[in-house]
Amino acid sequence: MESQLTAAELTQHFTHEMHMFSNGDEAVINRKLPKELLLRIFSFLDVVTLCRCAQVSRAWNILALDGSNWQQIDLFDFQRDIEGRVVENISKRSGGFLRKLSLRGCLGVGDSALRTFAQNCRNIEVLSLNGCTKITDATCTSLSKFCPKLKHLDLASCTSITNLSLKALRHLRYLPQCGLEDEALKHVGTHCPELVTLNLQTCSQVTDEGLITVCRGCHRLQSFCVSGCTNITDAMLNALGQNCPHLRILEVARCSQLTDVGFTALARNCHELEKMDLEECVQITDSTLIQLSVHCPRLQVLSLSHCELITDDGIRHLGSGPCAHDRLEVLELDNCPLVTDASLEHLKSCHSLDRIELYDCQQITRAGIKRLRTHLPNIKVHAYFAPVTPPPSVGGSRQRFCRCCILL
Repeated sequence: MESQLTAAELTQHFTHEMHMFSNGDEAVINRKLPKELLLRIFSFLDVVTLCRCAQVSRAWNILALDGSNWQQIDLFDFQRDIEGRVVENISKRSGGFLRKLSLRGCLGVGDSALRTFAQNCRNIEVLSLNGCTKITDATCTSLSKFCPKLKHLDLASCTSITNLSLKALRHLRYLPQCGLEDEALKHVGTHCPELVTLNLQTCSQVTDEGLITVCRGCHRLQSFCVSGCTNITDAMLNALGQNCPHLRILEVARCSQLTDVGFTALARNCHELEKMDLEECVQITDSTLIQLSVHCPRLQVLSLSHCELITDDGIRHLGSGPCAHDRLEVLELDNCPLVTDASLEHLKSCHSLDRIELYDCQQITRAGIKRLRTHLPNIKVHAYFAPVTPPPSVGGSRQRFCRCCILL
């Protein structure tokens, strides 16, 4: 750790002074510092500084362009200038050293350049092609053929990519938000058994049919986001529970058809859950909290925003469950009209609780929050006290209140 810090400090000074060097300065550095240390310093430099160093002298050109310095590259800041030949040159220079590359927003990069890239960079593990609108299924074919270690591929906003691409990418473990539909999900479930992360947020065309196929084929799934996928039902939760026991993160915000029945099936089988976003799952009741409190001892983050049927009794069970004392860190209860100060009493033994959201919980009082603070003095309480009105009717319009107020 100490040697890394020394190298980092050297790098900071080196970068600041580099543009002032004359050839004589460079010669002195080369005499006083061994090649190995110079290479170590160069490994901390960003892309721009490396390119500048490469222009200082022939010796520094060799050091700066050494493949070991090009293991992680992010070209987002240069997206307007990046063309296919740039990617090809980088791939030839970095070769097997490159592990992570972001071409996000690089509109000038197409299939031909990425084929050359795939052939040269066969150890690539993380690749972002977000917004590379020129690429087609041909790129995915090249990646599948030459890049067996590729685990994380971001194809968001790649409008020419079709469902057929996913047939080839069987090694994928991470598939960020990319606008898939049921037909594509069937390919994911069939051909991507290593998948651990799937983000389908706001993919409005997705239904239970496609998601159930994913659950049955991707047993290692750990992070699953279907927030805004309003067509899904308890059948999906049931399939998730039956097939994905290692699930840790579930985001189902605004999935209003989900009920206690589905979450019961999920909780009884997915005991490793750590984070759940159930915002606007308006049909769930205290029954869901009872199941989570019993079967999910690792739960750390839980959002129940706008779950208007949740009452103090559900919070009581949650507060006495295995996760409460040592695990639960964040609890979001904003716009839960039936929650009162009694819920805060039930949470006072949650010693790990770092933050609680209580926006527009109109039966929560300042006095109740003050009592909670006597037991949890470091907790962050976010609350907004709107003018007193009756609690809104269940399932009615849900106005969002200002979230800029922090109760100190």
